Amino acid sequence: MNTPSPVKLTLVLAGVILCWAYSPIGVHIGLHSYNPGQLALLRFLIASVFMGGVALVVGIGRPRWPDVPWLLVLGFFGVFLHHISLNIGQQWVTAAASSVLAQSAPLFSVLIAFFCLKERVNAWRWVCVLLGLFGVLVVVWGDAGFGEMDPRGLLILLAALSWSVYFAVQKHYAHRYSPLTLACYMVWAGTLMLCVNLPGLPAAVVQAPLPENLAVLLLGIFPSALAYLAWGYVLKHIEVSRATVAMYLIPPVAMLLAATLLGEHIALQVVLGGVIVLASVAAISLEGRKHWSSGDCARKV
Repeated sequence: MNTPSPVKLTLVLAGVILCWAYSPIGVHIGLHSYNPGQLALLRFLIASVFMGGVALVVGIGRPRWPDVPWLLVLGFFGVFLHHISLNIGQQWVTAAASSVLAQSAPLFSVLIAFFCLKERVNAWRWVCVLLGLFGVLVVVWGDAGFGEMDPRGLLILLAALSWSVYFAVQKHYAHRYSPLTLACYMVWAGTLMLCVNLPGLPAAVVQAPLPENLAVLLLGIFPSALAYLAWGYVLKHIEVSRATVAMYLIPPVAMLLAATLLGEHIALQVVLGGVIVLASVAAISLEGRKHWSSGDCARKV
């Protein structure tokens, strides 16, 4: 396999960041015409068709029957619960704040490791988690104020938690399937579960204005499908630890898009809270990389 040029990899990685930064913007626009469940289903129906076309062209492996229940679990946490919670929560917070809160997933990964997996968590990681949760409070304060904040907005934290569970389960199966195969079955399984929101969706599509349907179309193709394929391509050619550092650019880019496309006013407290959250997440990542590099195994997601 020929190694692509650094310029090509940089452009692909920039495309991934832009796609995922657009996600809260597209959700914000789509919620004008669709309820949270309908928006999630329409988004992933589009993604499922797109991924199906890619699978037909490229080819993917068949799942093993004993793995089917766990693939359904991946679809539940990675698509169904994550995106339903995200869509409901974003009705009550700005797109900029949502982009920051959604990046808090690594904080919950530490809590899952300690409480559910019974792993030992050192003092450094506990400090990072507490600092990150403080950053979350600062974001909430800056976005709407504690008195004005609707508790339903905190469902975005449930979305981050479900994403952490997804990654914990996904790590167990990553070595059995290619990234494309795993992504396809995760998207298809989650879409199947989201079909409970099908009643009323066709009428909502007909009634929605064209710009909002276009926003959802972009949401289904780029953040929900194409970005995963591009991300898998990036991970084939550079280390995971190097690639994930670029993900910290998603909230700043999302804030810029929210200010430009939605006219949102980004409060200074939201920016400050975002810096605190991302700094704590980065500290956990760097500490984990240092710990891992001291061993004899190669890190793989």
